[in-house]
Amino acid sequence: MSVIDFFVNKMLELMKGLPLLILISDENGCILEMAGDEAIKSVVQQSGIKVGLVFNEHEAGTNSINLVLDHREPIQLVGDEHYYEFLGSSACYSVPFQYSDISNLLGTITIMTTIDQHNPFLLAMLCTVVDSIERELLLKKQNRRLHILNQVVIETTRNGIIITDRDGNITEFNKFAEILTGSRKQDVINRPIPDAKINDFIKEVLQTGKDYEDIEFMLCPLTGQGELVCLFDAFPIRDENMQVMGAFAQFRDITERYHTQKQINYLAYHDDLTGLPNRRFFTGHIDELLRHGVNENSIFAVMFLDLDSFKKINDTLGHNNGDALLKLVAGRLTACCNAPGQLVSRMGGDEFTILLQDITDRTEAIQVAEEIISAFEKPFAVDSYEFYITASIGIAFYPQDGTNVEMLMKNADIALYRMKDDGKNNYNVFKPNPNSGGIERLTLENSIRKALQLGEFVLYYQPQIDILTGKIIGTEALVRWNHPTLGLLPPAKFIPIAEETGLIVPLGEWVLRTACLQNQLWREKGFAPMSVSVNLSSRQFSKHDLVETIKEILLETRIDPQYLELEITESMTMNVDVAIEVLGKLKELGIHLCIDDFGTGYSNLYYLKLFSIDRLKIDRSFVRDIMTDSNDADIVATIIAMAHKMGIDAIAEGVETMDQLDFLRSQNCHEVQGFYYHQPLPAEEIEQLLARSSEVKTNLQR
Repeated sequence: MSVIDFFVNKMLELMKGLPLLILISDENGCILEMAGDEAIKSVVQQSGIKVGLVFNEHEAGTNSINLVLDHREPIQLVGDEHYYEFLGSSACYSVPFQYSDISNLLGTITIMTTIDQHNPFLLAMLCTVVDSIERELLLKKQNRRLHILNQVVIETTRNGIIITDRDGNITEFNKFAEILTGSRKQDVINRPIPDAKINDFIKEVLQTGKDYEDIEFMLCPLTGQGELVCLFDAFPIRDENMQVMGAFAQFRDITERYHTQKQINYLAYHDDLTGLPNRRFFTGHIDELLRHGVNENSIFAVMFLDLDSFKKINDTLGHNNGDALLKLVAGRLTACCNAPGQLVSRMGGDEFTILLQDITDRTEAIQVAEEIISAFEKPFAVDSYEFYITASIGIAFYPQDGTNVEMLMKNADIALYRMKDDGKNNYNVFKPNPNSGGIERLTLENSIRKALQLGEFVLYYQPQIDILTGKIIGTEALVRWNHPTLGLLPPAKFIPIAEETGLIVPLGEWVLRTACLQNQLWREKGFAPMSVSVNLSSRQFSKHDLVETIKEILLETRIDPQYLELEITESMTMNVDVAIEVLGKLKELGIHLCIDDFGTGYSNLYYLKLFSIDRLKIDRSFVRDIMTDSNDADIVATIIAMAHKMGIDAIAEGVETMDQLDFLRSQNCHEVQGFYYHQPLPAEEIEQLLARSSEVKTNLQR
């Protein structure tokens, strides 16, 4: 089991982020171990599948484990191919393993995942892993049976074997050692090992008696064949008095396995269609850059690029030709951005992102954008068709437009959609306040502190709706500034300034206190209890006295904690240990927790359970295009399905049309907010809505 666990953990680590559950059974179908995705494990355990269960066809019906045990060959069952209905939304891949020297069946290894993650590559990958396990099992078995000094099959093993005397001179050097190192036995016998790195290990073994196991390194044979990847073991040979009398070393060629693992890693971080880096790679690269690669004087640019009217071309020429076009676009973008420090990636659909590092000013990024726009002036040729397509580009700059991945990408996306609204086929540089100048910003910055003292801020509330009943089940508190000269200002006008100046902390506390007071007032007026959602800022979340502050507000406002929901962003949970501690203390108060704008960051689903999250809010950027962008539709459906499996509620924001509502209803998302129902409203108008709802209920009861 230790050998199997090693390779299973390696596979889970390489496939981190995918919902996979791995089951290991013995030759009788008895489940020995389950590892991987906790959500899937919980579901299958509820069905009765657990460690110790014996799968047999008489009791368990047709299943992949028994099929593999009966036929001794890899099997996959997907969706409706399963005997049990509850497995109809899953994909299962099973492979037998055995002692390969005597074909003695030992058991099976099975991968279970959701049906939307079905990929035949998983079965191929599992076969490769099982092959590696069988080789390791065979090696362990041989080493247990044969004492090194009496080993008579040294020339038949497929491992490279080297044995030295006490002085480190070679006494045995088998033919596979010759193949792997490129050295001939007659040239090295009775001499030190020619490879300096191997020789250093052997010296350490001889001098200290230390063992080495599974050391991975490259070998470059002198025969001219390609570089080999090997696992290297070395340990001392002792006499009857336990004195070191020599050293034993062996090499196992894992080149094929190594390249398979590299391919798995490549697929996890690259787009399958274009070969470009994907969203995971792009965001991870920027995050790494922000942590280690920039100083206080550095600037870089993030670009979002979207093809104009791609859907029409896709619908007209078909998806195959649409894919061919995307490959050509990827090639053209790569040609435009091939300088050091420039990175092109594909987000999905017809959306690409570009990172420009090491720029000295904004004009360099603008020049690249202009070059890309010019490159699209040339026609594209696909399947005997020649046509023109244009692109729109949004640009955000570090640090002016954001100091983290989430904000930079969000602002570049905002700039892109402003460009599309302005006519497409051009670039647009993000401007935080496109309709205001520097004087207005300075005025706002100087006025925020006074506005808190004078009570100029007001709260609006956007109703959250249960689409099954149409009832208001909660509200989200949203702050507005009733400025004495500029009028009612939306949060986009002043929240960034408040965050920069640190005034977001007292403003956030005022919002929390006011929202709790208002919610408690509605309850005291006799309206049905409902929750109020309040957004926490990053600065608030990082304050050491956050929990105590919230506890005081709860006592002061007399609100029942179960009717308060705090919304945090994914970026706030990047420090996992701190997030677990803070969120755990908040949960102890009885407060509900929600991840806001879910899907735009880098949440690991495993951590959602650790954070005790109650609800996920699906970002409006995905909801907006679910009827026109299949990728966004798939993302939304996946978030909802995974939330349900983990026992977490999902709410979609930004719902504006009946089609969007119908889609969400079809995916069993029952909670929404958006202009389709209500825009954010003052407290008195919310009260009128609640009063009308109560009147309707009373009339129906009569």
